[in-house]
Amino acid sequence: MKKVTKCIIPAAWFGTRFLPATKALPKEMFPIIDKPVMQYLVEEAVNAGCTDIIIVTWRNKRAIEDHFDSNYELEKILERDGKMKSLEKVKSLNTIANIAYVRQPYPRWDWDAILRTKSFIAEGEPFLVLFWDDLIDNSESAASQLIETFYRKNAPIISTIEVWDDEVSSYWIIESVESEKEVFAVKKFLEKPDSKDTKSRCWVIWKYVLTYEIFDYLEKASKKESGEIRLADAFEIMRKEKDIYWLKIKWTRFDTWSKIGFLKACINEGLKKDGMREEIVDYIKSLGIK
Repeated sequence: MKKVTKCIIPAAWFGTRFLPATKALPKEMFPIIDKPVMQYLVEEAVNAGCTDIIIVTWRNKRAIEDHFDSNYELEKILERDGKMKSLEKVKSLNTIANIAYVRQPYPRWDWDAILRTKSFIAEGEPFLVLFWDDLIDNSESAASQLIETFYRKNAPIISTIEVWDDEVSSYWIIESVESEKEVFAVKKFLEKPDSKDTKSRCWVIWKYVLTYEIFDYLEKASKKESGEIRLADAFEIMRKEKDIYWLKIKWTRFDTWSKIGFLKACINEGLKKDGMREEIVDYIKSLGIK
């Protein structure tokens, strides 16, 4: 079985929920205190064993490339001023992984972004997919859990989260049967079903380990006569012919797609940093919120 050494990170959306900030600054580069969301995802992939990262971007996303490139002038200034810790942080980004970029002419959602990376993946090669909006706070990352499960099952692995009854009709929902502890075989994908039509409350979250065959199913799904195409369309075609599993991941999830989720992620990270926790707690207390 081939190792999972490549990770695809689609990052070609407008980020309209955060306008006007995203008019010029990519949403993926919003900092969680002092580290952009994109860096968290790259580090998650690298820590899970990936050496090659393929980031799907489009115009106005140049800041992502610059972040992982060298900055000679900044490095010289930090070295001159003796700020060696900061220098180390900056220079480490140049060598964190082999990073390649694919341009997506139009932000056509997840299926098109992944399909454009086909030339980077060898036939029979599994790969990790991490979308930019989900951050996980856990000693064992979601990526590591997904990859470990893939090695056991040798089949695509999808991460999920449970949603409330009134949220079911807004998402793709998975119906399944249990395969082993915390791992479930996918029985069916349902597109935004009524909560009365399914007992499942498992929503497909944007972290996966996929196999090369997904490209064939994406191409089949792209031939739909009408309607918006999503990666889940390819999953639904695929599961009729091959096993797909989903995993109950141990995590605290922050959805940085939403303003509240992003704010929670910032507070959570700030509470973990030396010299910040006490001030944050004192400030919240001073607001007198009950």
